Amino acid sequence: METLMNPLFTPARIGRCMLPNRLVMAPMTRSRAALDGTPGELAAEYYAQRADVGLIVTEGAQPSDDGQGYLTTPGIYTPAHVAGWRKITSAVHDKGGHIFIQLMHAGRMSHPDNTPHHRQGVAPSAIAPGTGMFTATGMQDIPKPRALTTEEVRQTVVDFRHAARSAIEAGADGVEIHGANAYLVQQFFAPSANTRTDEYGGSMENRARFAIEVATAIAEEIGADRTAIRLSPGTTMWGIDEGAEGADLYRHLVAELDNLGLAYVHIMHQGNEPLLADIRKLWHHPLILNRPGRPRDQIGADVTSGLADLEAYGQMVLANPDFVVRLKANAAMNEADHNTFFGGTAQGYIDYPVLSARTDISS
Repeated sequence: METLMNPLFTPARIGRCMLPNRLVMAPMTRSRAALDGTPGELAAEYYAQRADVGLIVTEGAQPSDDGQGYLTTPGIYTPAHVAGWRKITSAVHDKGGHIFIQLMHAGRMSHPDNTPHHRQGVAPSAIAPGTGMFTATGMQDIPKPRALTTEEVRQTVVDFRHAARSAIEAGADGVEIHGANAYLVQQFFAPSANTRTDEYGGSMENRARFAIEVATAIAEEIGADRTAIRLSPGTTMWGIDEGAEGADLYRHLVAELDNLGLAYVHIMHQGNEPLLADIRKLWHHPLILNRPGRPRDQIGADVTSGLADLEAYGQMVLANPDFVVRLKANAAMNEADHNTFFGGTAQGYIDYPVLSARTDISS
């Protein structure tokens, strides 16, 4: 890869941060936190190893007991969580990096065995996703969730606000709302998961309301320039069907979010190119684009074309702590070990090899 004048390696401003390059570590669940949601002891080293990317977006951190879906995911709503995350943000900042904590409420993608209070999951409507969930005793079917009352929806917005404040107290540069991948925010978008008859259901404007209220509340709490959101228009995983109005819902949503002046929108692209082009036009702030499975030789294409301001990569950054160095040197990449993605120890977490000073990085 030619580095001379390559726009990937030019600075970019995200909110209050001036990033050294336009590469982003995508959020990836690693399930290595303590049972109380405090980040694991190795997490600071894991993230600090990858601080050369322009921006790190962390694994999803639940904003409440109800928000937890998977076993041993971190939280960001108690003093212990804040103290644990502060070790991580300090380690990243010591390496000159920038880090946004992702706020992830799993909604119906949860199992009572995995949460601190062992209660039924909550969702826009009492509709099960029709899939399984890994628990301490193995795979189990996800039970039907309990529909949130209108007041509980509003309280969930408050929970997000509190989690965002906690993230800033923990030293994060900002937060990314997880509005993608079939979790709570996207569950509100999809008629297959949202059959509500109050102001959070029915029309596409109503189904987008929860996401807009969460973003507005967080922007009020910590500043719009420290608030961002991730979206995955067209996702169909785990029973999500956004219906015939799906693309128009995102056009409406992005236009409303644009008015807030958020730090960025992060799109996990599912293939609808016309919609992506419309989002680019509607969104007048930094756009991060993640194309799952993008081949090595296409890295940088979206920044070069102007379609995106930054590009996000997951497994390649997971497996290559020196991702930026390898890209600049056109060096070979480590392959990610899928067997160690979730849970476990240092193996497959902080032990991926980096290029040494003696390595022929031009090979």
